[in-house]
Amino acid sequence: MGSQDDDRIVSWTAMEHGTADDYEFLDRQHYAHARTGLVDNLLDILRCLRGPTLGYQIDRYDHSLQSATRALRNGESTDLVAAALLHDIGDAFAPENHSAAAAAVLQPYVDERTHWVVAHHGLFQGYYYFHHLGGDRNARERYRESPHYDACLDFCENYDQNCFDPNYPNLAAEDFRPLLEEVFSRPSQVPATAPLR
Repeated sequence: MGSQDDDRIVSWTAMEHGTADDYEFLDRQHYAHARTGLVDNLLDILRCLRGPTLGYQIDRYDHSLQSATRALRNGESTDLVAAALLHDIGDAFAPENHSAAAAAVLQPYVDERTHWVVAHHGLFQGYYYFHHLGGDRNARERYRESPHYDACLDFCENYDQNCFDPNYPNLAAEDFRPLLEEVFSRPSQVPATAPLR
């Protein structure tokens, strides 16, 4: 038996005409829809990284699976494993600021340290190659005083720069679904721009 909201739509075409009842209804609809499909949507974005290797030995999708698999096998926190899986999803839709994009997706659901690591991993990863392109491999040093500095060093060393091995036995993306369901079912830790519960 469905709810009375199943077929309801608002009567207006401009938001300024909405009522409190309309917005309570819309908030319920949006929240239920967003939460129901969130993990599937994230896995779809992750799958966007499949494709050309762009000169590496594996594509960005397998790199992400390898990163998460290594983190899981090393006994890292649930938050860090989820971050390892999703740390490069920004490559699919925000290549100029992929670290910030992935961090923004994770921020409401993971601890502060994990969010910081993902937000800064692109710069810290530069230690391994910036100097070959005329850049400063030590650019990460500007964050030396951060309490999360060492965590980001560790992430890049153990779950990013070394995760391009075509012979490493990665887990499949679906193997991480229960972990993602756990992380992304948590209440948001940051205020939403709209009620969204």
